[in-house]
Amino acid sequence: MLRRLIPGLATLALIAGGAQAQPGNCAPREVVVDRLATAYGETRQSMGLGAQGAVMEVFASQTSGSWTITVTLPDGLTCLIASGRAFEAMAAPLPKPGSDA
Repeated sequence: MLRRLIPGLATLALIAGGAQAQPGNCAPREVVVDRLATAYGETRQSMGLGAQGAVMEVFASQTSGSWTITVTLPDGLTCLIASGRAFEAMAAPLPKPGSDA
């Protein structure tokens, strides 16, 4: 599963690099995390490492179901990559490839 996750994280890191040109989508990490918590009730649900030291995080609210994906670059700049609604935590792992799931 990790082999499938790494390319996705690398893609997100590349997207985040492009997002730097849009200052409205990026801010220092502490500002973004505070805003997600106070305005949307979102807390970090998961994280992973991407290419060139980027950190991908998923924030979500268990109450409202809102979610946000961010990428933080090594310099501390955090960019919003995607957001949505109807977040659901998955307790069970994905089925193994080739199974009848």
